[in-house]
Amino acid sequence: MTVTRLRDIPGIGVDVVGDAADAVGDPDILRLENLDTDLRPPAVAIAATHAAVDTDSANSYLPFQGHRSLRTAAAAHVGRISGHAYDADTECVSVAGGLNGVLNTLLATVEPGQEVVLCDPIYAGLVNRVRLAGGVPRFVPAQPTADGWTVDAERLAGAVGPGTAAVLMMGPAMPTGLVLDERHWAALADACERHDAWLIYDAAMERIRFDGRPPSHPAAHEGLARRTITVGSASKELRLIGWRVGWVVGPASIVADIRLVGLTNVVCQVGLAQQAVAAALDAPDAAADVAAATAEWQRRCATVLDQLAAFPIIRPHGGWSLLIDTRPLELTGSELSQRLFDRAKIAATPMDGWGPSGRHYLRIVFANEPVERLTSLGDRFRLAV
Repeated sequence: MTVTRLRDIPGIGVDVVGDAADAVGDPDILRLENLDTDLRPPAVAIAATHAAVDTDSANSYLPFQGHRSLRTAAAAHVGRISGHAYDADTECVSVAGGLNGVLNTLLATVEPGQEVVLCDPIYAGLVNRVRLAGGVPRFVPAQPTADGWTVDAERLAGAVGPGTAAVLMMGPAMPTGLVLDERHWAALADACERHDAWLIYDAAMERIRFDGRPPSHPAAHEGLARRTITVGSASKELRLIGWRVGWVVGPASIVADIRLVGLTNVVCQVGLAQQAVAAALDAPDAAADVAAATAEWQRRCATVLDQLAAFPIIRPHGGWSLLIDTRPLELTGSELSQRLFDRAKIAATPMDGWGPSGRHYLRIVFANEPVERLTSLGDRFRLAV
């Protein structure tokens, strides 16, 4: 590396496996490596996108903080889920996708050398952005159980200390499907108040839960409302991946700083896409649309769990992916990924760099293949291992 800021930032692995699958070009390959989905976005969003092509105002940098219709819809959306009202003009800014929002927020809240608390394992893209912002990841291990992943609330809160700038949580977490609840927020509220730390909440998948319960939002906890920064995205729940639109909602003082980072970084969002996302968030059937998509993803998840029941697989509580512990197979994640690709036409991502324990796991994305194709998964795995 020519600059030190990249020294501890590996790739994410997804690109390597995805590029290899693309290069082969074999339609029989099961594409389980990337967080894509074949479920169509809301029809109202597609219609609004077509209309924007002929709209002059969509072909503009302005307004830099995002179209007001989008900010109004995003602020209302976060408000409905958190139970905390937000002002669209001062407490919401649009960003170019959720991870752009995460990086902008980290750059606005983390001094070089300060710690950011994360669960382990976790998406390498979050870890890498902490490091790119000059932060130091502080990992709290999540535990795999027969019923899925758990993380001890007191241990999570105990990781917050005088050197902590922020706690970066995602629920359901990617790639584990770990879901946090009121116990975690209550413990973190005291810790964040004591050490003056922010709670950055990546809400990209918060409604994709398999227990039928509504999201558990940290800002709903009285002690966290003024410390929570919510980063949302249209990519997962709304399936608007290529639109590259997200939002950051939080207290006006910090949102002003995040807006300044955005002006200095990506500058503005995709003009053609913003009205589409606003329409999808505001649609009368928005909740039903997400629920229907979640039901299909849950059906695919159940198929994978059934197909791989003989393997060391860990049940997710939501999201688009699940993990296999490769240690009982006496393989690393990278070795299992290569065997699956070479012998069984399965593209799946090893998790080197996805937290300290990532090297022990292989990620399976179940959002992008229909049940009919996933029913071959068990036979393919047995062939590979």
